[in-house]
Amino acid sequence: MRALISVSDKTGVVEFAKKLASKGVEILSTGGTAKALREAGLNVTDVSDITGFPEMLDGRVKTLHPKVHGGLLAVRDNPEHMRVLGEHNIGLIDMVVVNLYPFEATVARDGVSEDEAIENIDIGGPSMIRSAAKNFKSVAVVVDPRDYDEVWNEISGGTGDQWGCGTSLMMRKKLARKAFTKTFQYDEAIDHYFRKQLGEPELLDLHYEKVMSMRYGENPHQKAVFFRNPENNDSNITNAKALHGKQLSFNNIVDGDSALELVKEFERPAAAIIKHNNPCGVATADTLEEALAAAFEVDSMSAFGGVLALNRPVTQAIADFVFDKKWFLEIIIAPSFNANALESLSKKKDLRLLATGELKRDLHSRDIKKVAGGILVQTKDTYIVSENELKVVTKKAPTKEEIRAMLFANIVVKHVHSNAVVFAKTLPGKNGGVIETATGIGAGQMSRVDSVFIGATKGGDKIPGSVMASDAFFPFADGVEAAAKYGVTAIIQPGGSIRDDEVFKRTDELGLSMVTTGFRFFRH
Repeated sequence: MRALISVSDKTGVVEFAKKLASKGVEILSTGGTAKALREAGLNVTDVSDITGFPEMLDGRVKTLHPKVHGGLLAVRDNPEHMRVLGEHNIGLIDMVVVNLYPFEATVARDGVSEDEAIENIDIGGPSMIRSAAKNFKSVAVVVDPRDYDEVWNEISGGTGDQWGCGTSLMMRKKLARKAFTKTFQYDEAIDHYFRKQLGEPELLDLHYEKVMSMRYGENPHQKAVFFRNPENNDSNITNAKALHGKQLSFNNIVDGDSALELVKEFERPAAAIIKHNNPCGVATADTLEEALAAAFEVDSMSAFGGVLALNRPVTQAIADFVFDKKWFLEIIIAPSFNANALESLSKKKDLRLLATGELKRDLHSRDIKKVAGGILVQTKDTYIVSENELKVVTKKAPTKEEIRAMLFANIVVKHVHSNAVVFAKTLPGKNGGVIETATGIGAGQMSRVDSVFIGATKGGDKIPGSVMASDAFFPFADGVEAAAKYGVTAIIQPGGSIRDDEVFKRTDELGLSMVTTGFRFFRH
């Protein structure tokens, strides 16, 4: 048995090659890979010794030879193929371990030259991959270092057959599918590069794999399927591990995504409760338990039947709170659940428990919205306004506590459907700590002043003394007047209205402070 190994990404390749060699597999290799394997103590046969030709043209030609591709493509049970191989002294190659020149990483660098980009277009690698994948009935092709362990486990376990260095037909077929996907995506990246160079329209190709069919979509009469991006490795609703509960619904996934993406915005322990894709309770505190209690109190009625996201592991104290409040939840999603909390919460048979692993914010992801016949693509709104970006536009400046509450509310308002306002306060926590909490949320109204009314009405007696964040500027002073009537003391908003001066003047007259940020946070 022989395996040809030639990789750019050398992660795990030495260990994998040693394991193959332990089974009597002869290792063929080229260039830097051969050097790395020899330095690790492996016996390696250069491909040039097989072909009778040296690597040439600065490495552009290494494996493009009948003694390589004949050994890969020959049908083992075809007597004529075997006769031709014997006539030309071509040996079989049973496995190809190849990954490609880093074209995408190269062209992503600032200032990369066209010559450098072109030299990182792999030719021999894709050719070998395609030859091996075409002949998967006899040849195994491994293009991803993450597959080394699975392939080796099958070989060492003796569950394969006589082909592909002892892999099974099903394994080889799966590896071939993955190989063709890899070469397709590689060529696609090259196509995108040339389109950009030539000024031609960008081609957006979206690749998603089916996760599951769903019982129905947003409504019972709509059919639905859940797809995921196979290249996505982020901590998100798509990759979350289901620990307990029945299958997620279409609306569960939408709400779970909104809840998780909101708590990921905060460094401090945070809790967010989502209902119908809008937050109805959000808070941060020095402890997760305090944050949860404060978030629940924002709108405990709407929290019933909601989705809860937490940015810290779920403890028994969190589980106890849920039981004490007799709180019906659709989902709890968090980085992890400790054993006691998981056992307790699992007693709620309809509650879905999802673990994401360590949370991280993807600052470079894209947001895609569908319209009939097309899609809109934008960068995800990950911007967080800092204190030094605030511009005081009133005679009265906000207090330190008001600034803290405004910055908190300004994060939350990004996650509320516009027109949106968020009322918030800072409250004393345990042991001298501070709780940042929403006190009322007004979402999704055609008029900003209506959002103020709804949020203040929901908040009730919690609103006086609150600050208010608006996702966009005030076109008139009526929204500020309504906020003042409910007892708001300070307002944060983007600014930019043609009537800004009128709004600022009226804010002064009402005795409020106001800051502008220059950043609008619409969420349609």
